[in-house]
This record gives sequence, structure tokens and C-alpha cells, in this order.
Amino acid sequence: MAKGELYRMGREVRRQLMGDAFVERMNSSVYDDPIMEGFSEYAAEAVFGMLWTRPGLDMKTRALICVVSDTATGAWPELALHLRMARRQGWTEEELAEALLHLSGYIGLPPVREALIVAKQVFAEMRAEEKA
Repeated sequence: MAKGELYRMGREVRRQLMGDAFVERMNSSVYDDPIMEGFSEYAAEAVFGMLWTRPGLDMKTRALICVVSDTATGAWPELALHLRMARRQGWTEEELAEALLHLSGYIGLPPVREALIVAKQVFAEMRAEEKA
């Protein structure tokens, strides 16, 4: 299938959200076979190209929505990605931790505890990357 404008825009948004180095790591480890390559192309077009570029919300708010959604649904690998995106969009570690704690009154402590464990790991990785 020909890759159109939404695909191109989606690839740009993905790089903006995750950073060049992280995108390259994902491309060479997760999306390095035909099955996952197809998923990556679809996500670039349908999610990053269509959803993330819509008017009405800024990227910072969209990133926080993803963090909340992942926590509520127990999508831990996605939460790690979206926490990274949220940090890159300007949310602080403290703000994200507080948002997660706030969720405990609505979705319960077990998923929030798990989300905070994921956040602890992601934030440590990002701090280490900044030092390198």
C-alpha cells in the first residue's frame, strides 16, 4: 500500500513524542519483522497521523490522557511508552506521579501501584539517558 500524507505526519509525530534515539531503538528491536512492521505502519497512520494531529487538544494533554487510559486498563508496556511521551511533552515526574495517585480514588490502589512502579523505572531510564 502506498504511504500517504497521514503516514508521513504520523512518523513525524511519533519522533516528536518519543525522540529519535528511542524510535530507532524500537524500529530495530520491536518493529524489525514483517508482522510488527505492519503494525508500526498502521499505528503511524491511524493513531499518530489521524488522532494525534487533530485540532482541539495539545500534545501534552493527549499524552496525559494516554497515561490515564493505560493505567485504568492495565496496559503496562504502553504505559511505559506514554509516560516517556508525557515527560517529553513537558509533564514533570511529580505531576505524573500525582496524576497517577489521583486515579487511586477512581480505579483503585492496585493498578495505581503498578503504574507507579512502571513510572519509577521509566523516569530512572530517562534520567540515565539524559546523563549519557
